[in-house]
Amino acid sequence: MAKDIEMSTKYEPTAVESGRYKKWLDEDLFKPSGDTAAKPYSVVIPPPNITGKLHLGHAWDTTLQDMIIRQKRMQGFDTLWLPGMDHAGIATQAKVEARLAESGVSRYDLGREKFVDKVWEWKDEYADIIKQQWAKLGLSLDYSRERFTFDEGLSKAVRKVFVALYEKGLIYRGEYIINWDPKARTALSDIEVIHQDDKGVFYHVKYPFVDETTFNGKNYIEIATTRPETMMGDVAIAVNPKDERYKELVGKEVILPLNGRHLEIIADQYVDPDFGTGMVKITPAHDPNDFEVGNRHNLERINTMNEDASLNDKAGKYAGMDRFTAREAIVEDLKEQDYLLSEEPIVHSVGHSERTGVQVEARLSTQWFVKMKPLAKAALKNQQTDDRVNFVPERFEHTFTQWMENVHDWVISRQLWWGHQIPAWYHKQTGEIYVGEKAPSDLENWEQDSDVLDTWFSSALWPFSTMGWPDENAPDFQRYFPTDTLVTGYDIIFFWVSRMIFQSKEFTGRRPFKNVLIHGLIRDEEGRKMSKSLGNGIDPMDVIKKYGADALRWFLATGSTPGQDIRFSYKKMDSAWNFINKIWNASRFAIMNFDEDTTAQLPDKSEWQLADKWILSRLNTTIHEVTRLFDQFEFGEAGRALYNFIWNDLCDWYIEMAKEDFYGKGQSLKHNTQNILCYVLDQTLRLLHPIMPFVTEEIWLAMPHDGTSLVVAAYPEENEDFYDEAAEKGMENLIELIKAVRNIRADANAPLSSSVDILIKTATLETKKIFENNQDYIERFCHPESLQIGADVNAPTLAMTAVISGAEVYIPLAGLVDLSQEVQRLQKEIDKLENEVARGEKKLSNQGFVNNAPEQLVAEEKEKLSGYREKLTATTVRLAEVKKEL
Repeated sequence: MAKDIEMSTKYEPTAVESGRYKKWLDEDLFKPSGDTAAKPYSVVIPPPNITGKLHLGHAWDTTLQDMIIRQKRMQGFDTLWLPGMDHAGIATQAKVEARLAESGVSRYDLGREKFVDKVWEWKDEYADIIKQQWAKLGLSLDYSRERFTFDEGLSKAVRKVFVALYEKGLIYRGEYIINWDPKARTALSDIEVIHQDDKGVFYHVKYPFVDETTFNGKNYIEIATTRPETMMGDVAIAVNPKDERYKELVGKEVILPLNGRHLEIIADQYVDPDFGTGMVKITPAHDPNDFEVGNRHNLERINTMNEDASLNDKAGKYAGMDRFTAREAIVEDLKEQDYLLSEEPIVHSVGHSERTGVQVEARLSTQWFVKMKPLAKAALKNQQTDDRVNFVPERFEHTFTQWMENVHDWVISRQLWWGHQIPAWYHKQTGEIYVGEKAPSDLENWEQDSDVLDTWFSSALWPFSTMGWPDENAPDFQRYFPTDTLVTGYDIIFFWVSRMIFQSKEFTGRRPFKNVLIHGLIRDEEGRKMSKSLGNGIDPMDVIKKYGADALRWFLATGSTPGQDIRFSYKKMDSAWNFINKIWNASRFAIMNFDEDTTAQLPDKSEWQLADKWILSRLNTTIHEVTRLFDQFEFGEAGRALYNFIWNDLCDWYIEMAKEDFYGKGQSLKHNTQNILCYVLDQTLRLLHPIMPFVTEEIWLAMPHDGTSLVVAAYPEENEDFYDEAAEKGMENLIELIKAVRNIRADANAPLSSSVDILIKTATLETKKIFENNQDYIERFCHPESLQIGADVNAPTLAMTAVISGAEVYIPLAGLVDLSQEVQRLQKEIDKLENEVARGEKKLSNQGFVNNAPEQLVAEEKEKLSGYREKLTATTVRLAEVKKEL
């Protein structure tokens, strides 16, 4: 078969990767196979926000997905990897507003319609950038099915879900305390609030009694607050009903400082008698706990803040002031009017908006909510069935369960212009509310709710809305839903994973995905989270430009275990590049030594040499391990198995041994070795392809092959006939011999070019046969002047020695070795062997290990111990012999 390309003398990732992705797309290799007899396997991409370019976390997340889908495609599954992006309501709106602000323009200057047009322009710009980045990473996505959380199909699904939940009483509208972002001027859900420790102050304030009442000899009570700017909204003082100190005060009234309004002292279980003075002010419009207290006692709700967190006219003289300016003014007035008792500096946890960074306000507001308890209950119940979602690692199911068991109602309305506008209309005359998938027929009499839905409301429908739902007969929904595996970070289990699970259960009756693979975060070399403020962020495109996509993918694939964080390191990137360069050079050597009639077809087994049997057995073990580890999502371990096989077994040993057959033996043996090497290299490239798609494709196309692309080539399968324990053991003996001779030469400062005799005293007939049958390899790798192999070899005294499995090696080095140094070397070897024997004996004397470990593992330990004992005995004898000559 003709080769499609010639390999360059040097591995250049830019040249290898250039144009390859377009060829894959042009050949439609990423689309489902259409084979209805094949088992479907589907993955939906976690849609990146259109707020900016992809970061290293996206690269990690999508690389893992691509590896999964590429392997499944090669294994014959009918695979679908569906791409798409998220409109990311508040985050995108904030970005566009920031861009407009650079020109001195606000969204209010433009109006809603023109502002939304500007956001669509932003979307088009960044969607193009993201797709270019996907291409650079080599993601095998089916772009013909690309979706957007704000496209018409998903909008239809969003409206249907909203209306259905509303009609079931699971969506309601009410006045509640919500998290308010005064910069974006919108409500936030609890999980969009980031709590951080801020410096603050406890202001201890006098609240005088209305009448002549005194308490502890004073005509006032002491109340501590960190937020004096909300005082104008105070409506009561509360104590715990079991607090004996204050029983006589319940029902009394105090005066609100700076305002004069009378506040009743009430009793409520909410108050912690052990915190502070055991008395708290109640401000129902500005605190969620106070809101509940106010409901129980039918208290007035006085909202003293505007949307931008400035104070309104209910704040009296402080109206129009920013909240923090008002705080300063109120504190100053409290001092002047002798209400301020003391100021106590503190550090306390304060909520900040995840998107804008400003301090969040607890604000009374009319919002739309999802009633979560019934939905959470159904999702948790489903986890007890065969339809459960499997969390990998399992410990993250606890995170999911904890959140669902303690979930609060979800505020889903946002005071934004970018997003799915709530499908609710209010009658202009009667105030009647209409909720429906379509607008009212007499639209001129109705006004639609101006709020939009929380981004996560549409994202929660992603696994099934992208497949054509709510049309349950849609072909993709019928074939590819539920999806098989979701890959995502542990930081959005609450935000997204949980919501997809309960929405999917509610609307499809099934789980959204079989598995959810949870990975960690990418950190810098010091373990810090990458952020703009630290200046330690790294653009994955810069890494690809320097090292290539395959090196980045290898690092991301093998650098961590499921659920764990990963530390980015340029040193590790250097190692990844070096590994690929090793593969390139070894492959190029092999291909250069193939003939026109070389194929990846194995010769008859009767013609296999020891090295052939060994490499095919090792390949088979590697196929088994990599396949098993991929199925368990243990990509780091799979990478280690591949690395050890490629670097050690294939490159360092088999290819080196193949040179003997290429250059020094008969044509038949050469041809056999060419075909075996071609087969092994072909299978290795297939194993590697899901992780390193570009370089493996480039090499494979330069080889004899069947097919057009590795993308759709068959994945290697385990072949029981290839396992050969005797060959593996024999080759291990041969490698151990070669390493022993090299070590002796190194210790004696005797390079390969120097003339030495090698004597090998064999302990078994089997070992003797192995060494005699592979004498050519011993001569090539050990360079002896003369070579003796046998059980009757006489051990010379003046020699350096090594004890290996089944044999002793002697290299007479008269004049080159100091016997006293040899004694020291042998003693060190004895010490090492004694430690190994002691370790093995201790392990095998542990009944817990012997009784509970797999039989194979126990047998391996026994075999190791036997070998160490044998070597220890022989080395001890040899040490005694050398000492006699001193």
